[in-house]
Amino acid sequence: MEALLAIGGLVVGLLIGALLGAARAGRGEDPAVTAARHEADLLRARAEGDAVAADLRTELAAYEATIDGLQRELRAAERRAQEDRVSRTAEAEDRRRREQEEARVLTALAPVQETLRTVQGKVDELEQQRAAQYGAIEQQLLATRASSDQVRNTAESLAAALRHNSMRGAWGEIQLRRLVESAGLTNRVDFDLQVSTTTEDGTRRPDLVVRLPEGKSIAVDAKVPLAAFIEANEIPETAVGAEAARRAALMRDHVKAVRSHIDALASKGYWTDFHSPEFVVAFLPSESLLSAALGADPSLLDYSFSKRVALASPVNLWAVLKTVAYTWTQQELTEDAHRLFTLSRTLYDRLSTLAQRAEKLRGALERTVTTYNEFAATLESRVLVTGRQINRMDESRILGEASPVDAVPRPFTAPELTASEDAA
Repeated sequence: MEALLAIGGLVVGLLIGALLGAARAGRGEDPAVTAARHEADLLRARAEGDAVAADLRTELAAYEATIDGLQRELRAAERRAQEDRVSRTAEAEDRRRREQEEARVLTALAPVQETLRTVQGKVDELEQQRAAQYGAIEQQLLATRASSDQVRNTAESLAAALRHNSMRGAWGEIQLRRLVESAGLTNRVDFDLQVSTTTEDGTRRPDLVVRLPEGKSIAVDAKVPLAAFIEANEIPETAVGAEAARRAALMRDHVKAVRSHIDALASKGYWTDFHSPEFVVAFLPSESLLSAALGADPSLLDYSFSKRVALASPVNLWAVLKTVAYTWTQQELTEDAHRLFTLSRTLYDRLSTLAQRAEKLRGALERTVTTYNEFAATLESRVLVTGRQINRMDESRILGEASPVDAVPRPFTAPELTASEDAA
């Protein structure tokens, strides 16, 4: 600011000097003119000085404003520098604390890190095992798929075979025999297979005759219609349209076949030949056979009951046969109990007789003891006294000297007698 004032003063001085020089140069002129000119020059110089001063004041104000702005910026820069120093110091302190905390945490987590490395090793091992297991599972799935294909082919072959009457009958008989044996019944003891009877209407032969206590029996037939059922099951239950209608028609044919089979069994009247309750069991070797028929025609059971035919699936027939086996067990227990009662009565009677004989033996023993005591008393008081007197006598004076006996027994020589001795 002082430098600007010095510059302004210098400019004013130069102007005044110029005016004075011009005055000296014009001394030969009129003084009034010269004074007027000087006055005009002075005014012009003052005006120019005022303008210069104004410009200088303006520039000075601008410089002062610039200086103030620079000072404010300097103070702001100093504050920012101070804040930066404080921030850097705080950050350094925070960094130092974080490093210390991290060092403590790492020290504390060293066992955890070791455990994590161990766990990572286990995880890698499990991953290897998982890969091996997935490979084994893949092999098993391939084997299962092959087995499923084989089972499907076998099922198709079985379904084709079951379309023949002879094969259906053999399958039903095999299923029936396994069921009876699993219920605990014994062939030719508790049941008989293929028993034939001859009547006025011809020869009748049920597949199985189950024996009941007191000479009763139950006839079981294992022949079953399967053709329509197999064809119906070849169509999925979710089929629609023509396929669904065809499946429903085949199920109706299956019901008709079962009704015809019921009529055929009812006409044979097996209960008149085997002293059985007035019904015959129609065995259906599969639960689905009976459930499908009942699902298509719920009145089928009532129809079979009216014909004295009991439709039996493997589950309920097994329950019936198990009941029969239990009945035979109870019958045997009853017979054993009756036999035990009879033997107990016999044993009681014989023990009574034995007690009477023991009483007689006691009396005989008492009499024997009494007689023995009398014998002992007589021997000691009578016989031995006389014997001692005889012993004191000299027998040589009475009997003389005894001669030895040289004769020996004659042995048998006849072969009959010696043969009997050898045999003995």
